[in-house]
Amino acid sequence: MAEIKDPENTILMELKGGTVTIELLADVAPQHAARMKELARSGQYDGVVFHRVIDGFMAQTGDVKNGNTTTGFDIRMAGTGGSDLPNLPAEFSKLPHDRGTLGAARSQNPNSANSQFFINFKDNHFLNGQYTVYGRVIEGMEHVDAITRGEPPAEPDVMISVKVAADA
Repeated sequence: MAEIKDPENTILMELKGGTVTIELLADVAPQHAARMKELARSGQYDGVVFHRVIDGFMAQTGDVKNGNTTTGFDIRMAGTGGSDLPNLPAEFSKLPHDRGTLGAARSQNPNSANSQFFINFKDNHFLNGQYTVYGRVIEGMEHVDAITRGEPPAEPDVMISVKVAADA
């Protein structure tokens, strides 16, 4: 078991293979960390597909509007939406996009992140300074590595549940 230092800033993501423990970096990207906790606490991430999974790069998920398997979703639309909450301003930092870090997905506009995020399969330093890093996997990266690949995957994996550790 990973040592959870701050349960209020730790996410427990249940995938088909097991639990992924994510440490949120609230001191670095407070608005992004708060958004993830808000969406997790409201259950909006539960049942959401990984709609873009590129081998050797990253796994993207978090489209709560168009990627939820409980609402009769169309995989072709997954990845085109966010949440009903306003977009977030970029919170760029010096933290590198290393293997296991969470980055905020966005459009061309740096201030367009909302609910979507990606987990890096490897060090992707070409993303540094362009996408907000706001968390890192501290346990269960093997479950992330096992996510079905595709853009979109034919049979996408889902986040079964996403909880804040303080609430679990």
